[in-house]
Amino acid sequence: MALNTKRIWIGGLAGGLVWIVWGFLMSFLVIGFGRYAAAQQQGLFLHTSRYPAFNTQWMVLMLILGIGIAHLYAWSRSTLQPGPGAAIKLGAVVGFIAGFPLNFAQAAWSPIDRIFPLGWMLEMWIGAILATLVAGVLYKD
Repeated sequence: MALNTKRIWIGGLAGGLVWIVWGFLMSFLVIGFGRYAAAQQQGLFLHTSRYPAFNTQWMVLMLILGIGIAHLYAWSRSTLQPGPGAAIKLGAVVGFIAGFPLNFAQAAWSPIDRIFPLGWMLEMWIGAILATLVAGVLYKD
């Protein structure tokens, strides 16, 4: 069966947008912007990014990841069966792979407050689930 690439792109971009919003909420509600400033003052984070326009680049990256996870959802529909259950399973696996290992290592070895890697992990893990759910809702064969 051929994939509906137009719907993959629509779902992927919408899912990526949801992922961006979720990431902002995690930074604001869980980590708190004040903690970033305090970590910068302590020398644990740089005051300016090494990459120009990092925030914009991060948002573009999240959109690309949204499109990627929409493709994975479309490809997996034949084996996982279409629907929210499949989207949650796929998003949970991708989000765990993307968010847990490196942030676990950060929590163990980095001098930063453990709330940072926790928030970053939740941004990836829950964000992947939400993005896949959105992509799944918008995908039609």
